[in-house]
Amino acid sequence: MRYLPHTPEEIEAMLRAIGKGSVDELFEQIPKEVRLDRALAIEPPLDEPSLMRHLDELSHRNRAADLISFLGAGAYDHPISPAVDQLLLRSEFYTAYTPYQPEVAQGTLQSIFEFQTIVSELFGLPVANASMYDGASAAAEAVLMAKRLTRRERVLVSSGVHPHYRETIDTYLQGIGSGKAAIQALPLGEDGRPGALDNLVQDDIAAVVIGYPNFYGCVTDVRRAAEIAHRHGALLVTVTEEPFALALLEPPGELGADIAVGEGQPLGVPLQFGGPYVGLFACREGRDFLQQIPGRLVGETVDKNGERGYVLTLSTREQHIRRERATSNICTNTGLCALSVTIRMCMLGKQGFIEAGRQCLAKSEYLKAKIKALAGYSLVYPSTPTFNEFAVRVRGGSAARVVDALEPKGFLAGFDLGRVDPGRADQLLIAVTERASRADLDAFARALDAL
Repeated sequence: MRYLPHTPEEIEAMLRAIGKGSVDELFEQIPKEVRLDRALAIEPPLDEPSLMRHLDELSHRNRAADLISFLGAGAYDHPISPAVDQLLLRSEFYTAYTPYQPEVAQGTLQSIFEFQTIVSELFGLPVANASMYDGASAAAEAVLMAKRLTRRERVLVSSGVHPHYRETIDTYLQGIGSGKAAIQALPLGEDGRPGALDNLVQDDIAAVVIGYPNFYGCVTDVRRAAEIAHRHGALLVTVTEEPFALALLEPPGELGADIAVGEGQPLGVPLQFGGPYVGLFACREGRDFLQQIPGRLVGETVDKNGERGYVLTLSTREQHIRRERATSNICTNTGLCALSVTIRMCMLGKQGFIEAGRQCLAKSEYLKAKIKALAGYSLVYPSTPTFNEFAVRVRGGSAARVVDALEPKGFLAGFDLGRVDPGRADQLLIAVTERASRADLDAFARALDAL
């Protein structure tokens, strides 16, 4: 897509047409204290040939397609059929955007409805919305929703939730209520699960946020966490970065979660050096929950002839009539990514989804056993069940060294946990998907042992 900037003459003509003397005057309704009082810290513009050369140079820094990936940590390398991309390239999908006369766009509404149905079944909760931007924004929106529903300020967030998700929650809550002071960390016990729940959950807590499985791969006891949270009138929010785990684990809604969020990338969006992603969001039924859910909700109905049709049932977005009373500032859903997830999940079907989950678990357990048998390596949480991701203490005490050493040998060895916690510099987070073969797993274990 070409960038077509407005010339100074065009800007002046547009301002004159609306009776404004300058761009600053156009935005005068924005309080001065929240405006940036300096120029943006970006490089000056380039002409098109220079820009294309610059982008080409940046692209040569990427090296991943020829590596066997054990990365994980919120980015999972699952195989996706080429048929998904071919369907997405159809013009009615590829060029579609938010429908402002939504009922006219029945195909768009149906695809969103199907996506919501998949998310609802995945999480075991009856209400799901159109996609969030990503798992992190979905988690933050869940916390804000819980605060509105309970009219409480304090939130307990498990240290087992992805660090980037926790940072996003912190950012969203700044300036809302008591801001960061309202967030309290819920420490992990020696088994990698939330500890001290009984002591930390009090009657002023709005929500307890836990990972399922958590960032370190540990499967949390959601039912117990829900019982403790509900005893004090708090809501339980679960965060699932790797939704294929729910092919084998009980859905969080059936275990007592009030709001379940997650990342949809593993379900149908290829790894693309950081994005785009697609957030998943579902919650309990009830008028209060329905009115407070962020984003958009597509529903099914019948027309005057009794034929099935789809409608935009709820849209509490800031760009619509509610404005400052909107439940969310998310102005769209990542529709193409949501459609990719929908197509791929429909191609997999229920049995295919379960089979993929079984392969992930079996291959992960196989690699876990191989690594555990290596001298100098040990599991960080040896007694706690995991799905396809687990933390390992590495020989030599430096996970960063392991990652750097194995890349030339053809492996993305995992995620160096020292990047998010200096106290875990000796720990490597390893994820295994159904893409890895037995030969890949054996070769990876040999490479680790050779260090």
